Amino acid sequence: MALAPDVSSSTDPQPLEDEGTHINAPGLQFFVFGLFFIFGGITSLNDVIIPKLKELFTLNYTQAMLVQFCFFTAYLVIGIPGAKLVKRIGYMRGAVAGLCLMILGCLLFTPASQTATYALFLGALFILASGVVIVQVVANPLISLLGPPSTTHSRLTFAQAFNSLGTTVFPIVGATIILGSLATMSADQLSGQALVAYRQAESEAIWQGYLGLAVLIGFVAAVVWMFRNRLHGEKHEASQGLAGLDLLKRSRFGYGALCIFLYVGAEVSIGSVIINYLSQERVLGQPENVIGWMIGLYWGGAMVGRFLGSYFLRLFSPGKILAFNAAGSILLIILSISSAGQVAAYSLLAVGLMNSIMFPTIFSLACEKLGPRAADGSGIINVAICGGAIVPLLYGVVADATGGNLAAAMIIPIICYAIIAGFGIFARRPATA
Repeated sequence: MALAPDVSSSTDPQPLEDEGTHINAPGLQFFVFGLFFIFGGITSLNDVIIPKLKELFTLNYTQAMLVQFCFFTAYLVIGIPGAKLVKRIGYMRGAVAGLCLMILGCLLFTPASQTATYALFLGALFILASGVVIVQVVANPLISLLGPPSTTHSRLTFAQAFNSLGTTVFPIVGATIILGSLATMSADQLSGQALVAYRQAESEAIWQGYLGLAVLIGFVAAVVWMFRNRLHGEKHEASQGLAGLDLLKRSRFGYGALCIFLYVGAEVSIGSVIINYLSQERVLGQPENVIGWMIGLYWGGAMVGRFLGSYFLRLFSPGKILAFNAAGSILLIILSISSAGQVAAYSLLAVGLMNSIMFPTIFSLACEKLGPRAADGSGIINVAICGGAIVPLLYGVVADATGGNLAAAMIIPIICYAIIAGFGIFARRPATA
């Protein structure tokens, strides 16, 4: 997400033939942990640039949501081809290929800003996201190889903590850099060359921020490239097209895949508009550059919820916990849209806490008893993450159809969470087959 969605287990190539094979390079682990930090950060940074681009290009909410549409469509378009690429060239070179694609996407923000062209921003986001997808295909098995099998679980858990940290830190820093430069003048007050000049000047913070990201990613890519020949005996099974689609006929898996689609869509929808939502007079009535940092509370809640959820999931049925959290999300949204001031603000921000355990819980419940088909199921789940492209766009359409009423459009995530709650009840007992 997506949270940034937790997709590290999706569409992974097969592990090395010898499960005991690993790289004795502790330093490299921290750079791969850094990848998880960057994944989460880049995805949640979209929530910061959406209000910026919306103001610069005087967009309606449907047009602004094209940011998420272009970003998350990459999961649909690149997910399976990315896995095939990694199987062809290997884990390490596959990671570098994905990182280079991410760098290209970051660099394309410069011409997009200098020409003040919204379509170029969208193209840059798609390329950036394509690189993210490819590197995510690699990240999970690569982490498992950077140490003995007995400590794989702890390394993966630690890596996911970095992912959550990224979704919390990036929006706070990004809001300061990107939204902090918002001028007192508005784009809708200008026209002609004055408008073009304003857009070029005000988008400078965007390309500078992404240029800094390109440098950071380039450093990580160089380190990974140094270890490109350190894996020996690496073998992968041949790719078989869109293997796994037949799994959708299984009611438990099909329902679960739908819920992944809806969960990512609902989470991204709220995150995308939360700055605009909080700035409304009914809520906090503060400028976006003042309250922009609060998006970090939304994603920070997801980080905290993961630690709490890992404890409660040991005590109660995962399905019941999922249903509880989904119902809690609905109640918090209703409280927010029916109240005002800080109650309206913090109740919506608290939805991030409810989101925390949803992706891994839905994933595990959907994939129970798949056995040797687990990899196929993982691939379909990865494709389902494209809900982050479709649902936010639908949210924007509803918001525009109701005169820009962000509260009224909350019916979209409410419906999503209601269906997810139903899945929790449906899957509250262990799968039998």
